[in-house]
Amino acid sequence: MTIQFNIPTNLTLLRIALIPLLAVTFYLPWQYSNLACTGIFVLAGITDWLDGYLARKMKLETPFGAFLDPVADKLMVAIILVLIVQQQASPYLAIPAAIIIGREITIASLREWMAEIGQRAKVKVSQLGKWKTSAQMLAIGMLLYRDDLLGLPINLMGYGLLYIAAVLTLWSMISYLSAALAVIKQE
Repeated sequence: MTIQFNIPTNLTLLRIALIPLLAVTFYLPWQYSNLACTGIFVLAGITDWLDGYLARKMKLETPFGAFLDPVADKLMVAIILVLIVQQQASPYLAIPAAIIIGREITIASLREWMAEIGQRAKVKVSQLGKWKTSAQMLAIGMLLYRDDLLGLPINLMGYGLLYIAAVLTLWSMISYLSAALAVIKQE
């Protein structure tokens, strides 16, 4: 099997390459590092949307791209959450971050196992998972930016959205695990 490098796959690889750039920028002793990190994160989000759009529109979907895209997403989320928790050390931030990272590992493993037994479709991405991702990405962007904006407490709003994302994370994980349990009971 050969790996095809096309525009969507290259965009996914770019997203992965942005992770160390974001991490280095995060620690720069520069007053605008939070703004630069937020910009890098938004760029990564655009590549995430664009790679999926182009893959479907140009019919460039590949097994390698289907594997790599969620890996890039999970790497980005996990690493950024670790950076944010390290910077704003608080159990109020660490707990939802741990829930989100733990769910990502659990569901990725569940999907791999379900694929091995030919039941991958039972744990495909749901609408609830998309809502979770939206809340999570908005929260991460706000937590990276941190500063008040137009009188709005962006960091505090990021905390709130992270809790919403954590609740949606648990809810979607229960949904996926229930679907998997139904398959296990059948076998």
